[in-house]
Amino acid sequence: MADLTMKELQEMKKSADFAVGKAAYCDLTLLDEWGVTKLDRLPYSIRVLLENAVRNVDGKLVTLEDVLSIARWPEGTESKDIAYMPSRVVLQDFTGVPLIVDLASMRDAVKKFGGDPSIINPIIQTDLVVDHSVQVDYYGMANALKLNLQKEYERNKERYALLKWAQKAFENFRVIPPGSGIIHQVNLEYLGRVVHYKEFRGEPTAFPDTLLGTDSHTTMINGLGIMGWGVGGIEAEAVMLGQPYYMLLPEVIGVRLEGELPEGATATDLVLTVTQMLRKRGVVGKFVEYFGPGLDNLSVPDRATLANMSPEYGATMGFFPVDEMTLKYLLLTGREPEHVKFVGEYLKLQKMFRTSELPEPTFSDVLKLDLSTVEPSLSGPSNPEDRIPMRELKKRIRQLLKDYAQERKKRRQLTVVLQQSSNPEESQARELEDGLLETTIDLNNEDVKLRDGSLVIAAITSCTNTSNPSVMIGAGLVAKKAVDRGLTTKPYVKTSLSPGSFVVRQYLEELGLTPYLEALRFHVVGFGCMTCIGNSGPINPIIEEAIRQNDLYVLSILSGNRNFAGRIHQSVRGNFLASPMLVVAFALAGKLDFDPFNEPLGYNPAGEPVYLKDIWPSQSEINQAIERVFKPEIFKQQYARILDGDLNWQSLEAPSGTLFQWDPKSTYIRNPPYFDDFKMEVDSPKDIKGARVLVLLGDRISTDHISPAGAIAPESPAGKYLIEHGVAIKDFNTYGSRRGNHEVMMRGGFANIRVRNQLTPDKEGWWTKHVPSGEVMPIYDAAMRYKQENTPVIVLAGAQYGVGSSRDWAAKAPALLGVKAVIAKGYERIHRSNLIGMGVLPLQFKEGEGWQEFGLDGTEEYNIEGISEGLTPRKELKVTAKKRDGTIVEFTVLTRLDTSVEVDYYTNGGILPYVLRQMLKN
Repeated sequence: MADLTMKELQEMKKSADFAVGKAAYCDLTLLDEWGVTKLDRLPYSIRVLLENAVRNVDGKLVTLEDVLSIARWPEGTESKDIAYMPSRVVLQDFTGVPLIVDLASMRDAVKKFGGDPSIINPIIQTDLVVDHSVQVDYYGMANALKLNLQKEYERNKERYALLKWAQKAFENFRVIPPGSGIIHQVNLEYLGRVVHYKEFRGEPTAFPDTLLGTDSHTTMINGLGIMGWGVGGIEAEAVMLGQPYYMLLPEVIGVRLEGELPEGATATDLVLTVTQMLRKRGVVGKFVEYFGPGLDNLSVPDRATLANMSPEYGATMGFFPVDEMTLKYLLLTGREPEHVKFVGEYLKLQKMFRTSELPEPTFSDVLKLDLSTVEPSLSGPSNPEDRIPMRELKKRIRQLLKDYAQERKKRRQLTVVLQQSSNPEESQARELEDGLLETTIDLNNEDVKLRDGSLVIAAITSCTNTSNPSVMIGAGLVAKKAVDRGLTTKPYVKTSLSPGSFVVRQYLEELGLTPYLEALRFHVVGFGCMTCIGNSGPINPIIEEAIRQNDLYVLSILSGNRNFAGRIHQSVRGNFLASPMLVVAFALAGKLDFDPFNEPLGYNPAGEPVYLKDIWPSQSEINQAIERVFKPEIFKQQYARILDGDLNWQSLEAPSGTLFQWDPKSTYIRNPPYFDDFKMEVDSPKDIKGARVLVLLGDRISTDHISPAGAIAPESPAGKYLIEHGVAIKDFNTYGSRRGNHEVMMRGGFANIRVRNQLTPDKEGWWTKHVPSGEVMPIYDAAMRYKQENTPVIVLAGAQYGVGSSRDWAAKAPALLGVKAVIAKGYERIHRSNLIGMGVLPLQFKEGEGWQEFGLDGTEEYNIEGISEGLTPRKELKVTAKKRDGTIVEFTVLTRLDTSVEVDYYTNGGILPYVLRQMLKN
């Protein structure tokens, strides 16, 4: 391929008259003419990256080499560093609040060093949507929405005051107040522009809308043809402050879609199928791009459902090129017609607009899926890729329950032996077949049977599906048909509906479906993530006590994207993902261990059976309903005042000024210690000597395991801290809401109730062993003891370490606990970056090796050598593990600092110290 000069890059700047006005743009087609690349063979996602590099070249942050690396794709994939400069950042409040805390702390640090604190300010547009703090405290009642919103403000007043301060104190920063919708649906329906027409380097310019977000499901916007994905809050801060996002040139896996979905299959079924398929293929750290004739049969909401689940199948993003379907959606959602015309004009000019007549791009690898083969499915009990076809549901769930019953029986027998007692803890349950247990409880003066396999939570929740009118209207139609046939939900099922935007509520009301959903107790409980993020709220205490007393294996079903162990509710062991339509259907049955195709969901008042097929709407019914209500006017009306907030927001008092006024008594917002020992000079990293294992973990440890988002157990280290500081248990709120307080969050490190540290294999939760003394104690206490002893600590783990949400506290908590390095078989992309961002060294065992393979048990003393000699990307380091009997185990590990910039971040002690030094120097 031909070379390229800076002079030629400057010649690529052209001007054109678009529907919105005259604008400059960078003409990518010239690279084709000059022989630098062949645009037609590049995946559309790589074309967007290429434009981004060409437009942002400055010879410093973005170089000519960046442009050539992208233009010559697929050469250099997964080895060439490139710089990406997104045009905006989106945040949600769980990740956004600690980010604002960090920026406020950075302002203090700048002042301390004699600088101007206001230099710490977002350079690019940043939008924060408050959607992660509302819980399902009230449900099944007409005023549940109002009561939950009131409770949200009561719990989060301090956090929201911080956000109102930031809204005034920072430039280029907007807050979309509580109760307005889910971040990704608001992004899809309102914030996303597809192509910008705005000032760039002093003149009106046309260029693609690109972004990063602090939520892993930022990828939902890929369904609209917008490049973006989730990163940690630490990386997002750097980008907001003008730094590029550095990454390896990615492989692009093409997924060719053919045909169309069969009757009875939904977009949710499609995404569960794709998630299983791509997890099996392995796409971590790669782009996925969808192509083929099947795209013509997928609406933008269907595409967005697929794109949303990119973190679940492991990809950096799941990209859909812009086509006529995209332009149609933009018009339907109330975007200005002139802007929509401009989007088409610009992208066609740049060879970025997909049509079925154009040649298909070349990909790193191609997978094919015939949409007609997709069948109704669920996924569970704890991983999104663990798909269960509905035809196999009864057999699979029964086996799951049987296995648990056998484990429970063994535990109880062991308890009898250990206690030298003839009876284990009293249980009121009677034994059914296969050892399953059933008990009778009194609910509202009615005897109700609760057993292994009972469904206690059914939630229509999360951006994944609530953004899709097909499955939401479908759920309303299922409810209508069920009510018409005399069915109702089981009394022990906690039901909830949390739409992603006001638009959903309006079209359900206009179609007359809301009364039917409410008749089944699916009242609107809030406009936020809620159950999907773990904010499911309490279940009936009578039910919870029956579960605890009898050690029952109960289930939840939700239309979300995450079902990791311990995430949804602490008393619920099996969590299943499904479409909103199936959530309603299974709430009627109150169980999952039956054959929904051949066994009834329930019986009408006349005693006649009602089957799933009796209440399932046809796709034609759903499509007709969508055409009736999916109008631009709804979107314009609902989004006209979204920035104003309700009376709660408008009346909320907040401080003002350049610097934030920290309250030393606050249990929500504390000034973090990240800059306490900051100095301008960089101390070179040293070898890690005499380290002890703080936590020893197996495969698929999620960020939920490392830093939970849900309820805080009173007996946990974080719970004890709050009690000591005068917080009543009823006011604990969640870990997610406490992320502005490092004291709570570091105590919450590895405190998920389902995490199992192999140093204390007989215990679940926040326990470890202080190796030198052999004492079993909370992880936080052991970490503080090691600090007093000047002993560094490390974490050993298995494969897919850090899967799940983009949670910077999953790196911050270990860093504050003193963890110097993690050695794992493999990492999820975002978590690896977050570890580096906090100055924790991610190391990887070689293929086929691991702590089990080496016969390690975590009681060894570890030396990690080769750091002090100087680090380079992916350098091999020597690890020596000395066992208690003096035996030495030696092995080499790969340093997962994949780029030279990541080496710089780690050498500086993390991204924040690096950025702060750069800003102070300038």
